[in-house]
Order: sequence, then structure tokens, then C-alpha cells
Amino acid sequence: MSSVHVCLNNPLSPSSTLRRSFNLHIETPSLLGISNGRRTLYATACLNAEVEAPDSNAVKPGLPKSKEVMETEARVLVGTYARAPVVLSSGKGCKLYDVEGREYLDMSAGIAVNALGHGDEDWLKAVVEQATTLTHVSNMYYSLPQVELAKRLVASSFADRVFFSNSGTEANEAAIKFARKFQRYSHPDAKEPATEFISFTNSFHGRTMGALALTSKDHYRSPFEPVMPGVTFLEYGNIQVTKELIQQGKTAAVFVEPIQGEGGIYSATKEFLQFLRIACDDAGVLLVFDEVQCGLGRTGYLWAHEAYDIFPDMMTLAKPLAGGLPIGVVLVTEKVASAINYGDHGSTFAGGPLVCNAALAVVDKISNPSFLASVSKKGLYLKEILKQKIGGSSHVREIRGLGLIIGIELDVSANPLVDACRNAGLLVLTAGKGNVVRLVPPLIITEQELDHAAEILYQALPVLDQNNSD
Repeated sequence: MSSVHVCLNNPLSPSSTLRRSFNLHIETPSLLGISNGRRTLYATACLNAEVEAPDSNAVKPGLPKSKEVMETEARVLVGTYARAPVVLSSGKGCKLYDVEGREYLDMSAGIAVNALGHGDEDWLKAVVEQATTLTHVSNMYYSLPQVELAKRLVASSFADRVFFSNSGTEANEAAIKFARKFQRYSHPDAKEPATEFISFTNSFHGRTMGALALTSKDHYRSPFEPVMPGVTFLEYGNIQVTKELIQQGKTAAVFVEPIQGEGGIYSATKEFLQFLRIACDDAGVLLVFDEVQCGLGRTGYLWAHEAYDIFPDMMTLAKPLAGGLPIGVVLVTEKVASAINYGDHGSTFAGGPLVCNAALAVVDKISNPSFLASVSKKGLYLKEILKQKIGGSSHVREIRGLGLIIGIELDVSANPLVDACRNAGLLVLTAGKGNVVRLVPPLIITEQELDHAAEILYQALPVLDQNNSD
């Protein structure tokens, strides 16, 4: 059990009520003041929020059963998610628990979000302390956590400035706008400044209309067309084809994931990213790295592109940054920032004190060199034990990835294997065309837990033969 201890010096009115969920202990009830004829008691109050690891064998009283929750969801929510039949109620570290008390080893991390696992003590302390201090003020005013987080991100990256949003897709929307504004700013006399974009096969950049236009899979885009025009999709990694289509005066920016997550855990080569950097510089085109899923320690590097020693003009970041709270970021060079003026873009909630303070706790931990080294070590370990356990299966085509973003490509649909793993207490994801098992566990996962995950995958493999023979 961990305890978060927060002390407040606030006036208490005689009519104050204390909520049952917190223990408020008054330590110095001796100072009195008179304000507007009313007596006020000043106290030092200590707020103790206790967090306990869930008992995997205990079902919390009052929780509805899974069937009831799923039936209610079907009545009240828009049907946009094909959910797994699991109702999760609590988590600690790399373990999750459903409402019936069943335990799961989490190798999905909320789709690569919960990099520090569930209930990290330092993250929780940062959230509770900020929640009791200041949660939201909008971007009409300055706030300390936002400036401190921006300073930390600039100091640890290629960037000179930061723009905050609320999600990865919003970060990519902002990057789209910044790219177009940059081209207009850089070529004020151009009759038609560059407005088009290049993206790549297997790419995923989000679900809002601009980011969706950069996402390659037809089934994401086709129900909502026409999306933003002017996007050309090229083969990921194909230097020759790309060389012909990055055009000065036409292309505003190239968007690329150094490691594609949703697309199937494909890694770019250094030669390809180096070519993109040179080609973009030669044509006056901006290079944008989308590290929403692969950034912030997931590869064993703080930023995925550091493995290639190649740097972008803009980088988008989101998923793991605030440890489970919604945040997005566009990191930009000074040349891009100089094109942006007051009012060009904005957001009501972006960069709020609560999420930024949470993000500071995440960045502090993940940016530690020993933490990053442990991710690299565990990533190599995971690939090795997967090769030993399942690499000989006739259904396994390739095991690939870097750090703790690993893909297992199969010659059949991965869904039966994912279902069998879940039934055995392991949560994994799919990627690519549905034939890739995606492993993106919390970065704090232990080698023992990785052994357990590999064993469950091994034990579940026969389901692929059964499914193939049906």
C-alpha cells in the first residue's frame, strides 16, 4: 500500500464538510481571523490518499457483473468499439483485474499509454498534489507545470518550442496547420504556396479529418470521404518512388513514423530517414516524425529517431506522456515556430496544470538513462525468449521491433491467438492487417513477467491450427 500525503494551508469556514473519501486531519486549529464580521478558522490540513494493490482473489462488493456492464454499454454508448468481453475495474503495476476478480498480465498498456504501469506512486503523487492545487485555467493565462514541462521537453530533444494539445490526432492536426502556415510564411510572394502532404503505406496518424487523411488504411477513411485533399501515399521505405514526389512549391510536409505501430511494427531504415531529411531540406519541405506510439522510451531511446541519429522539423507525441491522462504535443524547431502567430491555433484544455504535472513525473522517470537501458535490455530479452518459445511455429513469419514495441507476424489472423491469450490471463493487441500480435507492455515490466507472457503465447499457439482447420 502507498500513501500520498498533501498538506494544505487553507481557511475553513464553520460550515465546511469533509468528504468520506479523504481523511482530513487538522494539526494546528489555533489561528483565528475575522473577515467581514465572520470568524474564520485557519488550519494546516493533511490529505492522505491511500492506494492499495488489488486483491486478485477478492471481488469488490457492489460492483456490477461483466454481463450487466456489457449489456448496459450496448444500450447507452455509440457503437464505435468492438471491445473484448472484459470489464476491467482496477490495476497495479503490470496487472489488471476485472470485476469478477480475475487477474491479467497487461502487455497492451492501454495501447502503449501506461508506460509506468498502473498506479505508479510518483505519478499518483503528482496528480493528487496538482488536483488539490490547480487543475485548469485555460491558455488565457500562464501556469507553472505547463512551462516546466515545455522546458523539460525542449531540453531533452531537438526542438526549440512546444505546442500542447489533448491527443495524438490533435497533435498531428496542429502539425498539418503549422506546415501549411510555414510554407505561406516562407514564400509570401508565392501565388499558390505548397499545401500538399506525403504519407506512407501502413501509416496511422489519427482519426480526425486531417490526421485521417494522412492514414493509409482505406477502411478508416472511406466512410468519411471526402477527407482533406492533397495527400499522396507512398511505399514505406521506398527511396526511389519518394524521391520523385517530394516537390518544391507543392509538398508542404512529409509525415512518417520511425516505427509504425498500428501499421504492423515496421521500422524505417536509417538510409530511408536520411534520404527524407536530405530531400526535404533540398525542396524546402518540412519533415514530421509521428512518435505518438513509438516515442518516449518505448524503443529504449527517449525518442525513437535517436536510434537513427536523424532529426525532424516537427515531432508529434502523445500516448505515454501523461501516464494515462489525455495530452498531445508538437515539438518544433525555431524556424517552424517563427511562422506561427497569436491566434493561429489553440485549445481550451491543452497543457492544463493537472496533465502537465503528471507528465513531468513520467518524463522524469523515463528520461533516466538507467531506465532507458533497462527498456533496451528487456526488449532484447523479450525477442530472444519469443524466438525460443514460438519462433519455430509454422505460423510465425517474423518477430520484429525495437525495445518494448514488438510485433509477431503470423501467416493467419491473430484474433484467435489474442482471444486465447486473454482467456489465459494475458492482454495483447493486434496490428497490421490483423495478422500481427502487438506487444507494448508497461516499460516497468519485469523479465519474470515477460517469461510468463511468452509461456502463455506458447501454450495458446495450437488455437491457430484449430482455427485454420475449421
